[in-house]
Amino acid sequence: MPHTGRRFTAAIFDMDGLLLDSERPIRDAWLRQSAAAGTPLSEADYLQTVGINRRDSLRVLSDMLGSHAIAEAMYEAVDREVEAQFQGQGFALRPGALGLLQALQARRVPCAVASSTRHAEVLRRLSLAGLLGFFGPIHGGDQVARGKPHPDLFELAARSLGCLPEQTLVFEDSSFGARGALTAGAGVVLVPDLKSPDPEIAPRCLVLSSLENALPLSEAWFMA
Repeated sequence: MPHTGRRFTAAIFDMDGLLLDSERPIRDAWLRQSAAAGTPLSEADYLQTVGINRRDSLRVLSDMLGSHAIAEAMYEAVDREVEAQFQGQGFALRPGALGLLQALQARRVPCAVASSTRHAEVLRRLSLAGLLGFFGPIHGGDQVARGKPHPDLFELAARSLGCLPEQTLVFEDSSFGARGALTAGAGVVLVPDLKSPDPEIAPRCLVLSSLENALPLSEAWFMA
């Protein structure tokens, strides 16, 4: 683990809620859209979907909302609301994200993205945020058969980086993602956003309150 002297050759980052402050506006849109449709979701309901891909989220939301068709239509309504709200400006960066990426780039640490969001949307969001140039491989949740909390996405990202999963340090904000990374054999830095870490996951990770706290530790994590 990163807090016990383990060192790594590459970094893998989640995106939403970790690099980008996107979870809150998306959550708020879900709560508004579901209420307007007469099938209101609670925040606790919505949090069950944080960290998993669209396919798995649809399964969860279909049970809550009554049908797959209703959940799919609401997904589209949420996408429209969020796009209208930001008008192509993109989401704000989370504190410490840019500084950490700049430091890793300066040290030539290979970095990848492993996000549950669909690949095309990952590329769009990172481009709008000005972050594409910090990453080599960029992967989305629609590129693997099993999404988080399974290890598939992290194994794919490690292969794309040309290393083994256990040689990578994964930065995540959700316990679903952390679980998948740990199953793959990676080290995990967990920076919770909307959800507190699961009690069985937190002791296996280095839990930080912000990526700002990761920056002074990063030099010790990666092999020169």
